Amino acid sequence: MVVGGGAAGYFAAIAAAEALGKAARVLLCEATAHPLAKVKVSGGGRCNVTHACPEPRELVKRYPRGHRELLGAFHRFGPRETIAWFSARGVELKTESDGRMFPITDDSATIITCLQSAAFRVGVEVRTRCGVASLVRLAGAGGFEVTLSSGAIERVNRLILAQGGSKAPPGRSLAEMLGHTVEPPVPSLFTFHVADPRLAELSGLSVEDVATSVVGTSLRERGPLLVTHWGLSGPAVLKLSAWGARELAARNYRFTLGVNFAPDHTRESAAEALRSSRSQHPKRQVSSGGPFTLPGRLWERLVAAAGIGPTLPWTQTSNDALQSLVSQMTTATFAVTGKSMNKEEFVTCGGVRLSEVDFRSLESRRCPGVYFAGEMLDVDGITGGFNFQAAWTTGWLAGRGAAASLSAPLATPNVRKP
Repeated sequence: MVVGGGAAGYFAAIAAAEALGKAARVLLCEATAHPLAKVKVSGGGRCNVTHACPEPRELVKRYPRGHRELLGAFHRFGPRETIAWFSARGVELKTESDGRMFPITDDSATIITCLQSAAFRVGVEVRTRCGVASLVRLAGAGGFEVTLSSGAIERVNRLILAQGGSKAPPGRSLAEMLGHTVEPPVPSLFTFHVADPRLAELSGLSVEDVATSVVGTSLRERGPLLVTHWGLSGPAVLKLSAWGARELAARNYRFTLGVNFAPDHTRESAAEALRSSRSQHPKRQVSSGGPFTLPGRLWERLVAAAGIGPTLPWTQTSNDALQSLVSQMTTATFAVTGKSMNKEEFVTCGGVRLSEVDFRSLESRRCPGVYFAGEMLDVDGITGGFNFQAAWTTGWLAGRGAAASLSAPLATPNVRKP
């Protein structure tokens, strides 16, 4: 039985059924009426399947939690294998300039249809609106007696838990029922709530490259920045939220965000660039443009925040005013007062403690016969397709591991109706 009908659960069920053939029955149970719901909304509805980073040692650097454990796993099933797996089932992927990989259809339904068709072809039995209420490990021959939310009871030989992150508290309860330690789940990959006059009415504006930091910590990131209705988002923020997930939760999502809008500059080099503009364009208004690659509307806001009037020409700009503008460019700070999900996506850090899982097969070290996949584990990646890659990898290894552990065909499971 596979518990959880998300990306990792489907991949685990398919991998197990492919390995077992007709030697066993594979049952996938999803508590909701909508399996693969996160796949549907991911990547703005396009599904960021993986990232074009085939070298495992480079790939693991994108995982704040789980990088050590995933190294060997990615050698067995990484982006190359993911691309080949979908290609063999009629789905071709394309690589975008930032390395993210999507189906060439730009439609997450392509991935959903592929997974559901693959599961159907290998005989996976899928039940929706079918949660797990409790389970008991059986003595003697082993296996598990699983009580479903309907009241029906299934007896299974192997159990794969793939119920996702913080939106699945029953999954955490099941892991704890089996003697596992669960690291408290907290959000990862979230946007920052910022109310600041420099950002007012700039929703939708993006900056190609900035450096971000959490003031007073070692957290640093770099990448594109996006202004939203609620504050700030984009890779420079989302990556920071992933690496700082626990620390920012401990601060109740109230902290000071530092932004360098000219990340290739120091204060000194930025000041020199501004003095050069003053020398070369003495009669031009400062607010009309500067030496940095910034959207015009944001530049105007930073100029105003530096105390420089909208019609002041460069030639009348004092050295003190230039230093104030340098501060706005290179060491701007914003008060963060909360967080939001990244669009409709939701990623958490936390889950089953990794030392309690054998990453060669994803089998529990505490309860043989139980396997984990996806966000049930304390594994999470930054934005860019890395979380789905972890789902495919752990799902495939868990499914194959569970199948390989069966030395003989299984008897027909006993089912007792309520």
